[in-house]
Amino acid sequence: MTKKPIKQHRAPTGEVRIIAGRYRGRKLPVLDAEGLRPTGDRIKERLFNWLMNDIIDARCLDVFAGSGSLGFEALSRHAAFVQFFELNPQAHRTLAQNLTRLGADNAALTQGDSLTLLQTPPHTPFNIVFLDPPFHQNLIAPTLHALTQHHWLAANALIYIESEATLTALCPPKNWQLVKEKTSGAVCSRLYRVV
Repeated sequence: MTKKPIKQHRAPTGEVRIIAGRYRGRKLPVLDAEGLRPTGDRIKERLFNWLMNDIIDARCLDVFAGSGSLGFEALSRHAAFVQFFELNPQAHRTLAQNLTRLGADNAALTQGDSLTLLQTPPHTPFNIVFLDPPFHQNLIAPTLHALTQHHWLAANALIYIESEATLTALCPPKNWQLVKEKTSGAVCSRLYRVV
C-alpha cells in the first residue's frame, strides 16, 4: 500500500483590480488572511467619484492598508503620495511586492500596529485618509482620536470610513462634516471633511 503525498497548503490569494488612472486594469495579488477584506469595485468606484476633485496631488494615508486596494487606486489616480500602514507581515510583504510591480516610487509602507504608529505626529499632515479596518474590532473610535490628537490631518482633510453597516454611532470630532454616506449590503461608506 502506497502512501499519498501530503499536500502542502499555501495561503490562497485573490486579487484587486485598479479601476482607473495610470494603472487602470492592472490586477494585483492579495493575501487571503483573516480580517483582510478588499473594498469591492463598486464601492471603490463610488468613493473615487466622491474624491475626483480632491485626489490629484493629494497626500493620502491608508491606515489599515490590508490589500492596498484604496491606496493603489489613489496612486493610479495621481495622488502625490500614499503612506500605507499594515500590521500583518505577510500582507505587508504582498503590498511591497505590488508597489514594486507598479513601479510606484511615490509611496511608503510601514509594518506595525496602526494605533501605535498614529501616536507619533507626521512630518507633513495628510489631505485624504482611508480608514477601512477589520470589521467588529472596535478600531474606528480610537483611530479617529489618534488622527486628530496627533495632527495627522491637513486643513480641510477628507476622511473616508468603511465600516460594517450595523455600526451606526461613529462619534466623529465636532469639526468634521459628513459629506457623503451610502450603505451597500453589509458595508457602510462615509466621507467626512474637516471644517
